[in-house]
Amino acid sequence: MVKLRLRRQGRKGKPFYYIVAADARAPRDGRFIERIGSYNPNTNPATIDLNLDDAVRWLSKGAVPTDTCRAILSYKGAMYKHHLNKGVKKGALTQDQADAKFATWLVEKENKVSAKVEGLSKSAAEQSAAAHKREVEIKLEREKAIAEKLAPPVEETPEEEAVEAPTEASDENAPLEAVETVTEETTEEVVAEAEKTAEVTEESATEAVVEEVVPEAPAADTEAPASEEETSSEEKA
Repeated sequence: MVKLRLRRQGRKGKPFYYIVAADARAPRDGRFIERIGSYNPNTNPATIDLNLDDAVRWLSKGAVPTDTCRAILSYKGAMYKHHLNKGVKKGALTQDQADAKFATWLVEKENKVSAKVEGLSKSAAEQSAAAHKREVEIKLEREKAIAEKLAPPVEETPEEEAVEAPTEASDENAPLEAVETVTEETTEEVVAEAEKTAEVTEESATEAVVEEVVPEAPAADTEAPASEEETSSEEKA
């Protein structure tokens, strides 16, 4: 039995495969009957070079592809063309209809592959731009850090400290409630001082009145002895 399979080539870590038709009893990398294409998985998307007519011919002869080889043949359209040829042999459709369907399938497949390639190239460009931007940011950060490290320390002058101190004090005394409290306390102190002053004035006025009244008392005392002398003289007479 003939099998369509891959024959490994290439060096270690970089495999490269031939698509071959070989006897099923032969070793994987041994003798083969015919080489019908190649497969390179090291690229994205993978590079496939396939002789479509030879692949369809071997399929029509009954060759059985391996799982990996079947996926490759289906990707390139060999399996679909083999299916259409079966329909032509059975009379389900004409050769022209089969060719038209296969041509339409090829155009759609090429569009999908080209879209994938464009998407991959765009993604690679975006990744490259993002990496470049990140490298620039890291470079700027390093230069900034070096500049800060080499810059001399800035010392504040006493004048600046003196200017800043009142600002902090004014900020602490800024609330309106504190100002109102101080005003009320000042008003109460003024009223208390006025009351004390009034009391002191009244006391001094009272003392002045008492001082004016007290000196009149000795005059009454002097008059009293005079009356006694008068009484004594009258008694002697």
